Amino acid sequence: MIAALTVVTAACGAAPTAQTQTTTGGVNAATATSAADFGGLDKLVEAAKKEGSLHVIALPPDWANYGEIIKKFEEKYGLKVESENPDASSADEINAVKTRKGQNRAPDVLDVGQAFGFSGAKEGLYAAYKVQSWDKIPGGQKDPNGLWVNDYGGYVSIGCDAKKIGTCPKTFADLLKPEYKGKVALNGNPNKSGSAFAGVWAASLSQGGSLDDIGPGVQFFKKLKDVGNYNPVESTPATVEKGETPISIDWDYLNAGYREQFLPKGLDFQVAVPSDGVYAQYYVQAVNKDAPHPAAARLWMEFLYSAEGQNLWLKGGARPVLMPSMVADGTIDKALAAKLPPVEGEAKFPTEEQVTKAKDDLAKAWDAAVAG
Repeated sequence: MIAALTVVTAACGAAPTAQTQTTTGGVNAATATSAADFGGLDKLVEAAKKEGSLHVIALPPDWANYGEIIKKFEEKYGLKVESENPDASSADEINAVKTRKGQNRAPDVLDVGQAFGFSGAKEGLYAAYKVQSWDKIPGGQKDPNGLWVNDYGGYVSIGCDAKKIGTCPKTFADLLKPEYKGKVALNGNPNKSGSAFAGVWAASLSQGGSLDDIGPGVQFFKKLKDVGNYNPVESTPATVEKGETPISIDWDYLNAGYREQFLPKGLDFQVAVPSDGVYAQYYVQAVNKDAPHPAAARLWMEFLYSAEGQNLWLKGGARPVLMPSMVADGTIDKALAAKLPPVEGEAKFPTEEQVTKAKDDLAKAWDAAVAG
């Protein structure tokens, strides 16, 4: 289990200029590194309410329960969450931070795959901020200076519409069978999508690769393409429901969530974590260094890393980063935790260096081998 158990473009024309926000006490919200800098959480809430809103992109309502998370945040603090382009990718989020700098339309916070989290920190895009529960987050799951922190995670899984497929695949090896011709899809391009990137890495592990070598995963998808089984259509709940992508390689919490959506519609969507490629990863949360609503951005982080926020991710089938400490202190929702999909085998977690190398290797190899 994970720890007891990761293209928006600026519109033409001038955009509103973001204003630096300060609290009534004169604290610069844009440079605050903790709630204590505001004088406590209540003062942070006051500062955020003065800003009035939070701007986010790439947060689909059906992704890890983000729809309910956004609603609860708005209700709790009286802020409006402006959610734009929910189906955007991690790469799109990073692009928006760069192209919208100084605009009110820039994203205040980011939720990106780890490869994009690490690269964004190196590019100086994030603000240092440590939530009140900082000390409970395992050391390997956060940047020591607070530039990024892992939030929720899961395992790469295979989702399958059993009514259309019949016998669903349970492993990566199964995906090569002739009966799955044209039916196997990823959730996007692995050079842009964190979940697709993880899918290729899980495939690599199934082919004898390692956390130091994603190459066998690229070759697996090339073989999948050569035999006619790989479907280049980006898998979404809509494409699954229409029968376009009846087999979808995606995070277990997403596929499990889609199963709940599909049951009332008569679809039997089965989910399996492949035993020959057990790969787990967290997504990364960060604050935009040039956030147009810096206090609201920091309050959002506090909410996500509270017991309430962490249990909301668990409700979406994801494994929250604070799960170990919440199990220990009794704040975990035990019924929700019991519903997590079973996993056989030991999870493998890459280091920052391994993620960076894999991202670079994939950028050089994917298009020529698979997408071209």
